[in-house]
Amino acid sequence: MAQAVVLFDGVCNLCTWAVQFIIKHDPEGYFRFASLQSEYAQSLLRAHGVSITLDGLDDTVALVEDGRVYTHSDASLRIARHLAGPVRLVAVLIVLPRFVRDAVYRLVARSRYRVFGRQDVCWMPTPELKARFLDQP
Repeated sequence: MAQAVVLFDGVCNLCTWAVQFIIKHDPEGYFRFASLQSEYAQSLLRAHGVSITLDGLDDTVALVEDGRVYTHSDASLRIARHLAGPVRLVAVLIVLPRFVRDAVYRLVARSRYRVFGRQDVCWMPTPELKARFLDQP
């Protein structure tokens, strides 16, 4: 089975919750994960000609799937379409114009630390989940 890689802000509480949500709703194990702060993630992005820094605070997640990198609402909605249960219905929002979807995405992304908080270090997965994370020693 093909797999996709979710790159996420490893110090963001909302992003950590989202990763845990994805894992819970991904029984086939389609997704692997790496924090955007990791060298692995940055190397993967460079290999695809994409640069994401967390300086602007509006990039919280990226998806590498089928040789392409998706960001902002495209990444989130493409992730949703692979999840089990009713949450996959969120993917229908892809029909909305990108500028509308991305405006909402950026609003949430820019306020995520203030609303949800942040950690001083990246979240570490449990030993059971460690195999799904690509940037762990």
